[in-house]
Amino acid sequence: MIIKSIELADYRNYDSLIMQFDKGTNILFGDNAQGKTNILEAIFVAATTKSHRGSKDREIVNFDKEEAHIRTYLEKEGVETRVDMHLRKSKSKGIAIDGQKIKKAADLLGLCNVVFFSPEDLGIIKNGPAERRRFVDMELCQLDSLYLYNLNHYNRIINQRNKLLKDMFMSPDLRETLGVWDMQLVSFGNKVIERRTLFAEQLNEIIYEIHKKLSGDREELQVCYEPDVKTSDFEEKLEYARDRDIRAKTTSVGPHRDDFSFLVGGVDIRKYGSQGQQRTAALSLKLAEIELVKKITGENPILLLDDVLSELDSNRQNYLLNSIGDIQTIITCTGLEEFVNHRFEIDRVYKVAEGSVTRMGTEDTKNRKQSEIKDLETAGFTRKGMDI
Repeated sequence: MIIKSIELADYRNYDSLIMQFDKGTNILFGDNAQGKTNILEAIFVAATTKSHRGSKDREIVNFDKEEAHIRTYLEKEGVETRVDMHLRKSKSKGIAIDGQKIKKAADLLGLCNVVFFSPEDLGIIKNGPAERRRFVDMELCQLDSLYLYNLNHYNRIINQRNKLLKDMFMSPDLRETLGVWDMQLVSFGNKVIERRTLFAEQLNEIIYEIHKKLSGDREELQVCYEPDVKTSDFEEKLEYARDRDIRAKTTSVGPHRDDFSFLVGGVDIRKYGSQGQQRTAALSLKLAEIELVKKITGENPILLLDDVLSELDSNRQNYLLNSIGDIQTIITCTGLEEFVNHRFEIDRVYKVAEGSVTRMGTEDTKNRKQSEIKDLETAGFTRKGMDI
């Protein structure tokens, strides 16, 4: 699956934008704070329904507008698929695939798998457990619809149980209803734990060789899943913690408190690793994510690299660029020198400046068929400010 084009209306700093992508390597270059990352974010939102930044829909919509639109054209084996997404500040998003509305955002996941790599991801090893859980959840939700179902139900029950714990302060008799929520929490939570266990096993099968090559055969990396509770004792520990949860008004045990450790030679590099070791492990993690998508789905993901090369030394840059292969890749950067210096093959280049995108080259992509423009206007897109 590749992305052929994306069309934005009132999305962050873009009033209206149409862009086409090559199936190979696409470069978006320009100064900082011009809108390069916003384009990658829009692709990620179109594929996963969520921003890689964790932004809410109301934060994505243009400041002085109430709604935004994303339209993407995908292609797989010559068959084109259109995905429309309607983002609103005060309502839930609307999604349609080939003009047919879908009831659940979950129905979109897995249609187009993307791997996003940004400088912030280089800190995933040393940062808090919430970031590592988010990485695992985002990947599994794209690859496994059943995991998404179980995780959504688990999170919903956690929220309801926490609300109940707060309400018990004024109504102690509500304690009798805790058992009902606890039973559901254990049921869905155990399924989340089981899938995360399998994910760690699948990841280790891939990341070992990647990290060994990336470190010049000097280090061997192991990813260890650290569940807060085991499936065998979740119910018992939840019951044991009940009085503490009531006092704290929050649920203190469960997979929402899981973590993942990264061991090199038996040493936990989250705490004791050098910055170089942590960055190498983070890069290995992202490269392993690509290979895992290939292994499970049989397809290449779309790779989004957001100004990450500037944060890597030359050896890691070379390894990353050489690993791309035939994967459709969209890269943002502040200049083209890093690619020229690497003699890296580039298929399409765009310059981004103040929310305006210009194709660099002879092909003129500004002219569109009138039928396409009319179709855009019908969907709520406008012609104002279209750059490509």
